[in-house]
Amino acid sequence: MKFPALALAGLLAWSLCVSPASAAEKPNVLFIAIDDQNDWIGYLGGHPNAITPNIDALAARGTAFTNAHCQSPLCNPSRTSLMTGKRPGSTGIYGLKPWFREVDELKDLVTLPQHFMANGYRTYYTGKIYHGGYGRGKKDIGVEWDELGPGASGKPFPKEKLVKTPQPHRLVDWGVFPHKDEDKGDWQVASWAVEKLDAMPKDEPFFLAAGFFLPHVPCYATQKWFDLHPENETKLPIIQRGDRDDTPRFSWYLHWKLPEPRLKFLEDENQWMNLTRSYLACTSFVDSQVKRLTDALARNGFEENTVVVLWSDHGWHIGEKAITGKNTLWDDGTRVPLIFAGPGVKPEQLCGKPAELLDIYPTLVDLCGLPPVDGLEGHSLMPQLRDANAPREFPAITTHNHDNHGIRSEKWRYIVYADGSEELYDMEADPNEWKNLAGDPKYADVIAEHRKFIPEANKKPAPNSAARILIYENGKANWEGEDIGENDPIPEI
Repeated sequence: MKFPALALAGLLAWSLCVSPASAAEKPNVLFIAIDDQNDWIGYLGGHPNAITPNIDALAARGTAFTNAHCQSPLCNPSRTSLMTGKRPGSTGIYGLKPWFREVDELKDLVTLPQHFMANGYRTYYTGKIYHGGYGRGKKDIGVEWDELGPGASGKPFPKEKLVKTPQPHRLVDWGVFPHKDEDKGDWQVASWAVEKLDAMPKDEPFFLAAGFFLPHVPCYATQKWFDLHPENETKLPIIQRGDRDDTPRFSWYLHWKLPEPRLKFLEDENQWMNLTRSYLACTSFVDSQVKRLTDALARNGFEENTVVVLWSDHGWHIGEKAITGKNTLWDDGTRVPLIFAGPGVKPEQLCGKPAELLDIYPTLVDLCGLPPVDGLEGHSLMPQLRDANAPREFPAITTHNHDNHGIRSEKWRYIVYADGSEELYDMEADPNEWKNLAGDPKYADVIAEHRKFIPEANKKPAPNSAARILIYENGKANWEGEDIGENDPIPEI
């Protein structure tokens, strides 16, 4: 995708010569999170019918990464990793529980907003930045956040589920039903953030974090958003029948029994197109809320002195690899939008170098000229923000439960599971990851090179871990407290 020329000719020259230190003593930060957002974003090209003009405009105003990946394909561990600067294997946070502040050895970690607060920033939090209600209690005010806005919500809900899925989880639903966009949780999140920007003092630097809930399920949208994606023009995700025939049995253990349905259900119940359109519609709705934030930034004169970073916590399957949802180490589960724009960032850049969400913390510290933080495990993206072609020696590493890792370089994806089984994909020749090359001896050197990046720290789950926890010990796998037998059939739900 080629970005159009910017209307303001002077912006490019200004951005090239400015440095984080000279742009302003303390640039502001607008920190935008999107939940469960895969690569169905215009600039990423993940789906031909994606309509995200406002996210794409932000990408054109800065540097957008096309090979960025999460640290974990699940909300809590992904967000914990990003905000603390630590890999899941270093903390033992793999499931939806616990909140890292409840773990004795982790409770004193200095988070990204804490570091900004300690360096003179006023910090604001609305929507979903941490998982669920974590970090949103009264006791958290003054620790990481000065002000808290509305929390994340998928509401409003219809009176009954629109789709009867195999597991009747209330959140696993999608479709169109009549309600007002203004009543949606994400609209209210954006409204609070806009109100703060409209009233923000000009003499105090701010760190404003706004986290959107959609396109996380339930993927509910009003008719006008569905109309952007007519059924007769919308393409289903590209799949290959028998795609899992050459993937290890252990690959199924990562999503052994989940509320998100499998592709079989979508096809049997004629729901695949409905879910595809619902996800696209919700993504377009969130895109419109991003515009509300960036418009408020510009309207209030903050644009030139505010670093904007937009990210998603992980990807989401919609039929690929025979499943829906996350919890995988393939690109559909790990690849996310990641955009930086503002002072110190060269505009109109697409960067294909591997990047991690873990890199956001050190990158923002560099962009804003703050003191470095000891122990961060990511790597600053400053070289790529100045020149997208700058070399980068580090791959992107995703971990899901202990000892399961995906290593993503520019050309390859390597996966190793806790039982030692492996996958290898040539991402240039096979971007859909259909042919597992791990068993071919001629790729032994490629595998050896990627194995060097397996994290040394691979802790077992932290105390009180729960919700999507997989344990592998003494040659046996245990999912959510239930042993998986070697001959147990793969669940259809």
